[in-house]
Amino acid sequence: MDEKEILKDRIIQTLRTIYDPEIPVNIWDMGLIYKLDIDDDMFVLIEMTLTAPNCPVAESLPADVENAVKNTDGVKNVQVQLTFEPPWDIRMLSDEAKVELNLI
Repeated sequence: MDEKEILKDRIIQTLRTIYDPEIPVNIWDMGLIYKLDIDDDMFVLIEMTLTAPNCPVAESLPADVENAVKNTDGVKNVQVQLTFEPPWDIRMLSDEAKVELNLI
């Protein structure tokens, strides 16, 4: 594995420690992370969504993601962009999340 792949794995593990307060599943397995890009300078760009535009954590959750990823070993800087296109829906849940929520 190259350095970027190792860092990506670390970031995913970090994202799996962050939870939407209304759903007992981490944001990675919920499918809230649409894009995770790392450039050659170890600058991280994350595009994420929320379960709904009026989500009560619309302001705090992206900041929590930015702070957590910024503190991940190897990350030089991070930018989090919030999007609602495409809108999140239940089909974006990972199989692990579906099991956790008793959906399969």
